[in-house]
Amino acid sequence: MSENSSSPIHVIGGGLAGSEAAWQIASRGIPVVLHEMRPVRRTEAHQSDQLAELVCSNSFRSDDHMNNAVGLMHEEMRRAGSLIMSCAGKHQVPAGGALAVDREGFAAAVTEAIRSHPLITVETGEIAGLPPEEWGNVIVATGPLTSEPLAQAIRELTGAQSLAFFDAIAPIVHFDTIDMDKAWFQSRYDKTGPGGTGADYINCPLDRDQYEAFVDALIAGEKTEFKEFEKTPYFDGCLPIEVMAERGRETLRHGPMKPVGLTNPHNPTVKAHAIVQLRQDNALGTLYNMVGFQTKLKYGVQTGIFRMIPGLEKAEFARLGGLHRNTYLDSPRLLDATLRLKAAPRLRFAGQVTGCEGYVESASIGLLAGRFAAAERLGQDVSLPPPTTAFGALLGHITGGHLSAEEGSGPRSFQPMNVNFGLFPAVEVPKEPGKRLRGNEKTIAKRQAICQRALDDLATWLA
Repeated sequence: MSENSSSPIHVIGGGLAGSEAAWQIASRGIPVVLHEMRPVRRTEAHQSDQLAELVCSNSFRSDDHMNNAVGLMHEEMRRAGSLIMSCAGKHQVPAGGALAVDREGFAAAVTEAIRSHPLITVETGEIAGLPPEEWGNVIVATGPLTSEPLAQAIRELTGAQSLAFFDAIAPIVHFDTIDMDKAWFQSRYDKTGPGGTGADYINCPLDRDQYEAFVDALIAGEKTEFKEFEKTPYFDGCLPIEVMAERGRETLRHGPMKPVGLTNPHNPTVKAHAIVQLRQDNALGTLYNMVGFQTKLKYGVQTGIFRMIPGLEKAEFARLGGLHRNTYLDSPRLLDATLRLKAAPRLRFAGQVTGCEGYVESASIGLLAGRFAAAERLGQDVSLPPPTTAFGALLGHITGGHLSAEEGSGPRSFQPMNVNFGLFPAVEVPKEPGKRLRGNEKTIAKRQAICQRALDDLATWLA
């Protein structure tokens, strides 16, 4: 080993990935120094000084580990001893089939766990440039809001430009200002999910005229513009609501405002043309966020436009929507299979800066980076998760799975990616004698086969 086993591994960034990486390393008996620049230096999006603060939504998305790729990632992380998933489970709020958390309680729990661990030291202050050479084992988990001095140092080291995209934040509404004579509680298709009741969302219905007027207002509303970043794309999984409206007048009705699986108890015989959903944002149930309503509308116009929604005419907002710029590495070119920077192997990257998208995905890559760094420090072979697992499928995409078939031709338009079944190797669906699967039955069977294979292979890898 190039370093003494008692010397610390340094983790830069105290978000989901950095906190998870630090926990995984310390859990293997290795000291960690976790560097977080807040509160010494603030970011465009964070509001607190807590570790693992959830900046956008409070949802970790589906928790169904046998039918959904994100839910499968949840389960793999739990089985791998994830701090993030443990704290999420302890601070869960009702959200139908999704895993959503009280964002303040969740961040506080992660912060307490990290700060109280005897092998983890938290140091505040910005790492303005490349880490000192004497730091022989470093994980950079600075997220999509990597400070410019560090980002510039990485660009100079690699000779490559980081890619970038815009990410938007949804507004949060005070529950007691929502008109429940017009809105109602119901989960889509009455789905209960973990910790849910089947009535976990607030629903606000719009008729055709109200919907058309709302779309017009979104399109006409004044937006935040950044001339310097005009050519920076949006990530398709987190499009601003007004950008969706500009793509077609029916887009919202087939996206966050789809009216299916819901019945208005105030007027059960009339089908809504569109429905806005709000999801509980804290354990007290005093705050609700507008699902899928990320926006770059200027603050001055947001309140007026969103109060056009029936039930929100007198809504008061705990937070308005916002827009921030995310950066990520051209990882297939720059990182090796264990997330080390090829140009400087002492540096390993984790989280959204690697080009994964989403809370769960970010934390999972932090988990892997922590395990890899710990194994390397202990002189053990670094074992990669099988590509049949959610861990392996996402890692493969980041570190080379997006390369074209033609050798040496490089990655095809590498972009941020959520974990999804398209990243997994094909699977044979078990056939029952005398039964032929059709349509949706075949899709469900295929997904369940992928998930079962993943958990079987994960057990072997963890062992």
